[in-house]
Amino acid sequence: MRRDGRLGVGIIGAGRVGPVVGAALAGAGHAITGITSGSDDERVSAVLPDVPVLDALEVVRRSELVVLAVPHAELPGLVRGLADLGAWQLGQLVLHTDAAHGIEVLRAAAEKGAIPLAVHPAMAFTGTTIDLRQLSASYAAVTAPAPVLPIAQALAVELGCEPVVVEEADRAAYAEAIATASEFSRQIVRQATGILRGIGVENPGGYLSALVRSTVDQALTEASPAIPDLPPEE
Repeated sequence: MRRDGRLGVGIIGAGRVGPVVGAALAGAGHAITGITSGSDDERVSAVLPDVPVLDALEVVRRSELVVLAVPHAELPGLVRGLADLGAWQLGQLVLHTDAAHGIEVLRAAAEKGAIPLAVHPAMAFTGTTIDLRQLSASYAAVTAPAPVLPIAQALAVELGCEPVVVEEADRAAYAEAIATASEFSRQIVRQATGILRGIGVENPGGYLSALVRSTVDQALTEASPAIPDLPPEE
């Protein structure tokens, strides 16, 4: 880590999450060292202009913090494969953004001396700069070894999120909650807009927008713990 606390950050994964996480960290003052290629390099370039596109080994070699933003099923093999190639460095921070995995999936990197961190921002990413504003209104699930938990929490804050510690043993349940909220929301909206479209309502998504948003906001308010009334001042 540099003396001023700023890090050289490499991104492995150029889907919807990786470039946005990189842009958020760049906005916090970190230097983005490189990102791997993806299916839409133009979109990535719009989010992270002038950042070199490198292979995964070179990203790791150049970086003090490596962000792994790859699909759930690919993460274990990626971590192990890079370990087998001798890529991980002593004291290097390795952070993944997957909801279901904690830090156990990073064991192969940790065995080489890297510091494992799991930070999952709880939001739906579009992969564009629009997400940067949404990050500032989001929470992030944070899992890390106790001695370095403050580092993971600080990185979540630098993303714009409020960190919430989720224990390793609870990551599967956490991921189930995230998947339930995401998938049911999508399915219900698709079903409702399909019905409206079937009876001739133009722009059914726009028609339901205020209803869905206000209903979800009300449900979230009802699910939040009530703030007790303060006793009157004497």
